[in-house]
Amino acid sequence: MELYQYIPSILKASIFNIRGIKIGTSIEGRSIEGFIYGNGSLKISLIAGNHADEPIGPLLLKKLVSFLSELKNEHTLLQKYTWYIIPHTNPDGEQRNKKWYSYNDTETHLATYLTHVTRELPGHDMEFGFPVEGKHNALRPENESIYNFWKKANTSFDLHVSLHGMTTTYGPWFLIDENWINRTQKLRSQCALRTKKLGYHLFDLDRKGEKGFKRIDEGFCTRPDSNEMKKHFLALNDIETAQKFHPSSMESIRSLSDDCLTLVSEMPLFIFPKETRQLKWPDPFLQKWSTQFASWKLQLAQGKITPEQCTIEAKDLGVIPMPWEDQMRLQWQLIVSGIESVS
Repeated sequence: MELYQYIPSILKASIFNIRGIKIGTSIEGRSIEGFIYGNGSLKISLIAGNHADEPIGPLLLKKLVSFLSELKNEHTLLQKYTWYIIPHTNPDGEQRNKKWYSYNDTETHLATYLTHVTRELPGHDMEFGFPVEGKHNALRPENESIYNFWKKANTSFDLHVSLHGMTTTYGPWFLIDENWINRTQKLRSQCALRTKKLGYHLFDLDRKGEKGFKRIDEGFCTRPDSNEMKKHFLALNDIETAQKFHPSSMESIRSLSDDCLTLVSEMPLFIFPKETRQLKWPDPFLQKWSTQFASWKLQLAQGKITPEQCTIEAKDLGVIPMPWEDQMRLQWQLIVSGIESVS
């Protein structure tokens, strides 16, 4: 059975009353849970929540562990693969952001999101807070717990996917390990086709390698890199910010598994209309929309517009929420295409 075809069953899975292994404790004392399923030869690491204002990845992984927990031991997903899954790496951030969403939602409400969303800044950002033994310490106890979960597996991982999202673009975006560019042509084709089948454009930009982002193709880019992040801020003479960047989860797990394929999904909560433009950086087209969202956020905070007015204005400009189910379908496509790439 093609791996993507499991998505209807995964989407139907309940996320409640599923308990994993306590792998650590957050800064504020909440449990971080990991799950291990299967005993197959291909080792797969999946995490979400490193940016706690991005709930769709955690929702997919909560559903996935629920789905896997119901399978019989002889099922092909458990015979061929071993799954190491952390549905939410940042339970403190999850709790703070619950003011604007619940896991029963089907899409994001713009005004509620803009009013209540919170995100960690560099120095507290979990994605760039991981250790590499002998070189970098963990930024937070959560990072240390996740790293130890991987180490205790005592295995070389074949695939690691960190599920992420964005506030708004005109379409989904996929980030790929630079070491695997020439081995992921099929992955790019499959993800592009699925995106278009669901009725979306691929997001495209060219940051010319800034912070590690190098354009591969329309909709595909290399994933960011902590060393490139540091170089960027050092070039701006911002030594303080540069020092806040530790290795990412992708760099950290590759220190344990040399040729692990690492991938990142970037799914937008809101989609604005695509316009024909030349790719350049900084991109004035993207800046226009960033400014628009910042304006709505400020006007809501100052009481100059109501939530209803915000929704109407966004709709008039062609801004629509991307259904959560579609985001999960594309995240699952990235995961299964990654599995096929390493198989």
